[in-house]
Amino acid sequence: MADSKQKKQYAFVVRQLTARELKRKYTRSFLGIFWSVLNPLLSMAVLSLIFSQLFRRSIENYPIYYLTGYILWQTFTGATTAALTTLVDNKMLLLKVKFPMELFVVTRVYTALINLGYFLIAYAVMLMVFGVTPKWTMLFSPLIIFCLFLFSLGMSYILAAAYVFFGDIKHLYTVILTLWMYCSAIFYPAEQLQGPIQLVIRNNPLFILINCLRKAVMYGELPLPLEIAQMLLWGFGVYLIGSYIFRRSKNKIMQRI
Repeated sequence: MADSKQKKQYAFVVRQLTARELKRKYTRSFLGIFWSVLNPLLSMAVLSLIFSQLFRRSIENYPIYYLTGYILWQTFTGATTAALTTLVDNKMLLLKVKFPMELFVVTRVYTALINLGYFLIAYAVMLMVFGVTPKWTMLFSPLIIFCLFLFSLGMSYILAAAYVFFGDIKHLYTVILTLWMYCSAIFYPAEQLQGPIQLVIRNNPLFILINCLRKAVMYGELPLPLEIAQMLLWGFGVYLIGSYIFRRSKNKIMQRI
């Protein structure tokens, strides 16, 4: 009974912290949360003008192809970059209030998931605009998003703990994200690459998620059993590793903060 009450309290804390994050992010913005929708749409428009002619023979419906990859990538990067500094950003609250520091990391990832939810509404509209008909395979999408959430949360635990001890990780992670983006085949077809680089892309967890979502939404195909196994392995595996590292580091984190 006590555990149930405690979980409700923690869920309330996460909701309140999430509301605070959303308000702080858009406090001086006239359009507010709509920027979460406009930013991917504007990016889609620009990239479509540049690359749609280049890949028109190999990619059908390029704007949706790009947008499908971009929303997952943006959710991951938004979650992890925000979570990276969360313990340092909330230093005073951590020292004053006694509740698990994991909640600060969960809040940043949950906020990115809320932003994804807003954009999915616009994404559905774009699917209709570009003539992508509803398919039963779209019902597979929640599992893909769930695996993305677990993967993002595990990475966020690792990054948040690392940043407390090594501040330069913030700049290093920016460089890594740039390289990671180009290895995720967001705006080009992975099939056009040959050799070791294609092997790297095919085993990139974010590409696997993006490719599975494209199959389910655009082509009416279910992911292959191997792809499903890879999604689950990356999601649960990185989450378990990240949460383990974070738990083992909590005492040192409090001492360092």
